[in-house]
Amino acid sequence: MAFTLPPLPYATNALEPHISRRTMEFHHGKHHANYVNTLNGLIEGKHYEKLPLEDIVRETAGKPEERAIFNNAAQAWNHTFFWQCMQPAGGGEPRGEIAKGLREEFGSYSDFRRKFIETAVSRFGSGWAWLVLRKGKLAVISTPDASNPLPSGETPLLTCDVWEHAYYLDYQNGRKAFVEAFLDHLVDWDHVAKQLIEAGTQLERAPRRAGAGGR
Repeated sequence: MAFTLPPLPYATNALEPHISRRTMEFHHGKHHANYVNTLNGLIEGKHYEKLPLEDIVRETAGKPEERAIFNNAAQAWNHTFFWQCMQPAGGGEPRGEIAKGLREEFGSYSDFRRKFIETAVSRFGSGWAWLVLRKGKLAVISTPDASNPLPSGETPLLTCDVWEHAYYLDYQNGRKAFVEAFLDHLVDWDHVAKQLIEAGTQLERAPRRAGAGGR
């Protein structure tokens, strides 16, 4: 069965002024759609047609002969996850288990924010910044190009697309400003918490750092 382009979970103008309707129309309607359509052509007649998208990503990762399938499958998955990570009037400091985990792993939400921005901005070329669950602990990582945490067994909780097409119409070369807007105004922390719950794993408690807030 062919994969289809998932609809956005909000209107194309819902994330304005932080991400414009024009960016969303190109990013979702053209870039994301092209990954899905190209993937369908690449897997036609192959056993991948019967696999879930996540399994295609895992099975083709690290195989040079399947690089085209991996790239398009991973980008199709990454973009769907990215849309779900945002909501209108989102962002800011979360509450609940995620907030506790961020404070205990990074020292404070501000420290997490700084780490995430540094990781996203320092990714050379195209790629993604992620908050993941790794062996019961939260970690911030980046991946190049289409790569994502699925093949390594980490659980993606949050991602920000730092390919230029994600922000160039609105921010030009200002990747940092885009990532700041993403964290401060767009993140859907309920979605992040849901990923943690679905992982079925309790966060391991890191030793409290000196100066960590007690909120």
